[in-house]
Amino acid sequence: MSNAHNEHESVIKTPKQLVAAVIAAFLIPIICIILLVQYVSNESKSGAGSDSLAPEAVAERLKPVADVGFTLKDANAPKVLQTGEAVYKAVCAACHTTGAAGAPKTGDAAGWSSRISQGQAKLVENAIKGIRAMPAKGGNPDLDDVEVERAVVFMANQSGGKLKEPVVKEAAPAAASANAAPAASEAGAQTASATQPLASSPSQQTQAVAAAGSAAAPAAAKADGKKVYDASCAACHGPGVAGAPKVGDKAAWTPRIQQGSATLYEHAIKGFQGKAGMMPPKGGSSASDEEVKAAVDYMADASK
Repeated sequence: MSNAHNEHESVIKTPKQLVAAVIAAFLIPIICIILLVQYVSNESKSGAGSDSLAPEAVAERLKPVADVGFTLKDANAPKVLQTGEAVYKAVCAACHTTGAAGAPKTGDAAGWSSRISQGQAKLVENAIKGIRAMPAKGGNPDLDDVEVERAVVFMANQSGGKLKEPVVKEAAPAAASANAAPAASEAGAQTASATQPLASSPSQQTQAVAAAGSAAAPAAAKADGKKVYDASCAACHGPGVAGAPKVGDKAAWTPRIQQGSATLYEHAIKGFQGKAGMMPPKGGSSASDEEVKAAVDYMADASK
C-alpha cells in the first residue's frame, strides 16, 4: 500500500508550489510569444509605397503605354541591313524549312548541291528576280539585294556550300538629296507664282503655292490586290502548298469566306496555324496591312 501511495503522489506538495506552477503556466507562453514577435519584426523594413513619389517611380507610371514592347526607330536614319539568318527566319523559312513549292530544304545537301554548282552569282540572281514558284526576293520587295544575297549564302552554307558573304559598298553621301529638297520647294513656289500672276496679296500667294503643291503631289492609289498577290501570296496560294487554299477553289474558300472579312484579314496579317498547315504573318512579306487586305479581297473574290 505504501509503495502504491508514493507512486501517485503529486510533484506539488505545498500551496506555494501550486501558486508558482499556475503563474509559470501563464508567463511562459506569454514570454515565448513576445520573443517570437521580436524575432520576426527585428528586420528593418520600409513602409509600402514609401518610394512612390521618387522621380524614377513617377517616370515609370507616366511612361506612355505605346513605349512598352516597342523599339522606336528614326525613319530618316540609314537602313540597317539584316543578317542572312534574320532574313531567312522572316521571309525564307516558310518554304525552305518545309520544302513547300519545291523549295530546297535548308540543310539538305543533296537538294542544294546542283544549285550551288551553278555559282553564287546565278543563285543570287534567281533569288532576286524570282524563279518558278518562288517570287522575286521571296515575296518581300523591300529587301535590299545585299540582304537577299546574305540569306542565300546562309542557306547554301547550311547545306554544304562554302559561299562568300557579300561585300557591302559604302552608301553615297546624302548631301545632294538634302540640298535638293529646298531647291525643289523654291522651284515649286516660283512655278506657283508664275501660274498665278493675279495673286497680289500675301494670302492669295500662299493659297496659290498650296494649290500648286497639292496638284503636283500624286493622289494616294488604292492597293492593288492582284499585284500584292503575285508578289507575296502566289507562291503558296497558287499551287496550294503548305495547306494554303488555292485561288479559285470554291470548296476550300467557302468556309473561310463565311467567317467574314475581319477574320480573314486578322489571320492574314497576324498569321494563322490551321489543321492543314501554317501561314506566317503577312505571308512572310513586309506588305502593309492595307495591301494584305487588298490581296485577301482579291483571292476571296476570285474564289466565290
